[in-house]
Amino acid sequence: MKSNLEKKKTENKYVLLKTSLSQQRLYSLDALRGFDMFWIMGAEEIFHKLSDATGSPFWNAIALQFTHPDWNGFHFYDLIFPLFLFLAGVATPYSVGKELEKGKSKSELLWRVMRRGLILIVLGIIYNNGLAIKPISDIRFGSVLGRIGSAYMLANIIYLYASKRSQIIWFCGLLIGYWFAMTVVGHAPGYPPGDLTMQGNLASWVDREIMPGKLYLGIHDPEGLFSTIPAIGTGLLGILTGEFLRTSTLAGVQKCLRMAITGAVFIVLAQLWNFNFPINKNLWTSSFVLQVGGISLLLLSLFYYVIDVKGYKSWAFFFKVIGMNSILIYMSGHFINWEFANNSLFGWLGTLTGNPYNAVVLAVTFVFVKWLFLYFMYRQKVFLRV
Repeated sequence: MKSNLEKKKTENKYVLLKTSLSQQRLYSLDALRGFDMFWIMGAEEIFHKLSDATGSPFWNAIALQFTHPDWNGFHFYDLIFPLFLFLAGVATPYSVGKELEKGKSKSELLWRVMRRGLILIVLGIIYNNGLAIKPISDIRFGSVLGRIGSAYMLANIIYLYASKRSQIIWFCGLLIGYWFAMTVVGHAPGYPPGDLTMQGNLASWVDREIMPGKLYLGIHDPEGLFSTIPAIGTGLLGILTGEFLRTSTLAGVQKCLRMAITGAVFIVLAQLWNFNFPINKNLWTSSFVLQVGGISLLLLSLFYYVIDVKGYKSWAFFFKVIGMNSILIYMSGHFINWEFANNSLFGWLGTLTGNPYNAVVLAVTFVFVKWLFLYFMYRQKVFLRV
C-alpha cells in the first residue's frame, strides 16, 4: 500500500511538473528570436567583410547567403523576416491564450491584438520615413514591421474566433487561395494570367493600384498589401506550433521530433511546389511560406530540445538578451549613431589590426557594442513592449 501511495505521489508530481513547464515562458523562444535578430543587428556584415578581405570562394559563398535573390530563389537571409513573424505566432498561446484561460473576454483581447498590430504598423512607417513631415506621395507605407503587425493581428483574430481545426483550414486556404489567385486567374493588365514577373504579377499590380505613397521598387513592394495574405499563414503556423508546445501532453523529446518531421515535410513540399509557384520572398509565395515554415520548425525544435528539454541554457543567454528587446534594437538606429559609438570605442582596434582585416574586426565590435547596450537594458529590466 505504501509503495502504491508513493508511486501515486510521484506520478502526480510528474504531471504537475509537466503542466508547469508547458505553461511557463519558453526560454528557447527568446533565444531563437535573439538568434534571428543577431543577423539583423549587423552580424551578416562580418561575413561580407570577410569575403572582401580574403576573396576566398568559401567566404564569398557564405556572404552570398546573407543577401536576397533579385526575384525567385532562396538564401539564408530570406529566413530572418518570416522567422520573426513565425515566433510572434508561437508566443500567442503563451500570451493571448493564457489570458483567455484567466477569463478575459475575446473582445478585450481583440482590442489588445489590434492595438499591437497598429503600433507595429506605425513604427514601420517611422522606420522607413523618420519623423519628418512629407507629402503622402513620398511616404513608403509598406514595411517589415507593418507586415509583421498586420499579419500578426489577423492571425491572432483567427486564433481568437476559430477552433484549432478551423485554424488549420485557414492556413491551407490562405496558401491555396493565394496560389490560385496568382497563378491561375490573376495578372496585371496586358500580361497573361499567372504571370509572375515583377511587372506582370497580380500582387504588384494590386499594390500599385491601391497602396498610397511610394512602393519600395517603384512597381513593386516586397511588403505590399496583397502579399500579406500568405504572410498571415506564416503567423498562423507559429500559433499552431505554440499551441502544440503549450498544450500537448507529449514528452519534450517527442514534441521536438514531431516539429522536426513536420518541418522536413514542409521543406519537401516547398521544393515540389516551387516547380509551379516559385519560392519568392518578394511575393511571399505559398512555396516560400512552406520553405521558411519548415526551416523555422527545425530551428525551434533544435533550440527547444537543447534549452527547454535538456536544460542547457547558459550558452543561449547571449541571444536571449537580444531577443528580449528585439523591437528596441531594430528601431535603435533612429536615435543612436551606432557607427560613431563603435568607432569611438574600438576605432583604435581597427587601426591596430590594419588592412584588410580591420573592417572585419570593426564589424564584430559593431555587433558587440549593440549587445552591450541591450545587456545594460536587460540588467535594468527595461524592455520595449508593443
